[in-house]
Amino acid sequence: MTEAVVSAPAVARTRAELAVLRAALPGSVAVVMTMGALHEGHATLLTEARGKADSVIVTIFVNPLQFGPGEDYDRYPRTWDHDLQICARAGAALVFAPARDELYPGGEPEVRAQAGPLGNRLEGEHRPGHFDGVLTVVLKLLHLTRPDIALYGEKDAQQLALIRHMVRDLDVPTTVVGVPTVRDADGLALSSRNRYLSEAEREQALGLPRALAAGAAAAADGPQAVVEAARQVLAGEAGMDVDYVELVDDDTWHPAGPQTRLARLLVAGRVGTTRLIDNREVDLGTHRGLKA
Repeated sequence: MTEAVVSAPAVARTRAELAVLRAALPGSVAVVMTMGALHEGHATLLTEARGKADSVIVTIFVNPLQFGPGEDYDRYPRTWDHDLQICARAGAALVFAPARDELYPGGEPEVRAQAGPLGNRLEGEHRPGHFDGVLTVVLKLLHLTRPDIALYGEKDAQQLALIRHMVRDLDVPTTVVGVPTVRDADGLALSSRNRYLSEAEREQALGLPRALAAGAAAAADGPQAVVEAARQVLAGEAGMDVDYVELVDDDTWHPAGPQTRLARLLVAGRVGTTRLIDNREVDLGTHRGLKA
């Protein structure tokens, strides 16, 4: 059998090149924003995008604004050839991969998007300024690519919620779509940072999905039981330095309470030098005391 010919996407490195190539795209346009080091989770986002729009743009940019002091900006994996192959196989029409000076021509921007109160909780508490950096680059890329649809993975659930808030609050004419987390066969959520893990560290990292599963299994006993079950699993994981275990209302992102039906259980921790996050939806609709 002859393998199908895969067409390489067009590549834009500058704003001017992007403007010309974007104007030539037919029909509706979806964008998938990445920092490169693409994996099957990104491939799933691209497949979803191809099913929702006529043309797909992929952005590849390691955004310095969202890395704090001592974080892994310099060693963050850059795998251009591999990334381009994934974009081609997924049928992306255009890749925008600007240099740092192209996207931030005046150096670090003096004016930035602000994430608000939610941006200071959970991930924001442990990574001050992180979400301001995320929203700033997302807003810039939305302006530059002008998509009808933008797709983001639910693994970064707080980021997805904040992007939705920004698009709503600032009247950005783009529909934001969340795509379920993609996991390896052992249950670990796919992440570009997984490649940092040794074999032993990967086994330790599996404490995160195990904690989520234990929490979800305790849903019938209410929000506190969910959190306690997850914390108990993580307490027994040697080598896991836990940052937080939290259960929030999946709509408001306030702490889950007696009237919450759909919640999101979020966990974060460090294994060795690698920091990982994970989450899952938890249905509290049957827990004691909640009326249907």
